[in-house]
Amino acid sequence: MGKDKPAVIDALKYLVELGIDVSAVVGPLENQLPLGKEKLIDIAHQFGIRTVTDDALYDLFKKNTDLQEDFLKDVDLVISFLFWKKIRKPLIDLPKIGCVNFHAAPLPDFRGVNGYSFAIYENLSYWGVSAHFVDESFDTGDIIKTVKFNINPENETAFSLEQKSQSFLLSLFKEIIEIIMVEGHLSRHQQEGGRYISKTEFENLRKIQTNDNLKEIERKIRAFWYPPYQGASIVIQGKEFTIVDEQLLKDIGKRYHTR
Repeated sequence: MGKDKPAVIDALKYLVELGIDVSAVVGPLENQLPLGKEKLIDIAHQFGIRTVTDDALYDLFKKNTDLQEDFLKDVDLVISFLFWKKIRKPLIDLPKIGCVNFHAAPLPDFRGVNGYSFAIYENLSYWGVSAHFVDESFDTGDIIKTVKFNINPENETAFSLEQKSQSFLLSLFKEIIEIIMVEGHLSRHQQEGGRYISKTEFENLRKIQTNDNLKEIERKIRAFWYPPYQGASIVIQGKEFTIVDEQLLKDIGKRYHTR
């Protein structure tokens, strides 16, 4: 279960290369999320893997409590890799080993959404990615492993930090899969402390206020730059405008000018 992200697609390809039987893939439909260059469900079809929506899965559980559908039998692991929707029971309880989420932030420090922005806004010197078991709340299940790495928040945007995190997340995914193949189970420990970032908190923070000083505005510009979504913004006559500064324009120019 995942987005159309390169790391997610590479993770699926990795499972196939290892000869692991992937029962089904849940990916975005065309009207759900902005599409990447490759679509997860298209890659699944290339490998002859069944694709299904999460709603259809839950309907199957309702209609067939004995799970007579072949692709729901003997499932060892349910994988959520940047999946954007809440996973519910009985899907959580279906696999023998567990339902595991790969979360693009260090746990328990950053649960919830858009942690990249807060790492930059709060001038953190580190970031990280995590693997954890899924429970009935967002990002609160037992932690399997968290990997942290150094960053310079003065040189990052939310977009660049997301790109950097993908390679760490894919490496962690491969490590967890290899542990399962060798040991047949995963160690875990409960989360303690930490915080949860809500969509409301994120939306409030990215708005530029009239009393923000220049340093605050510059930090917000970097922290919330993640096209095609609205970044740090102001509202004029009811219309929202994303703000960029000279440094960000230079960074963008390096990506598009090839001469």
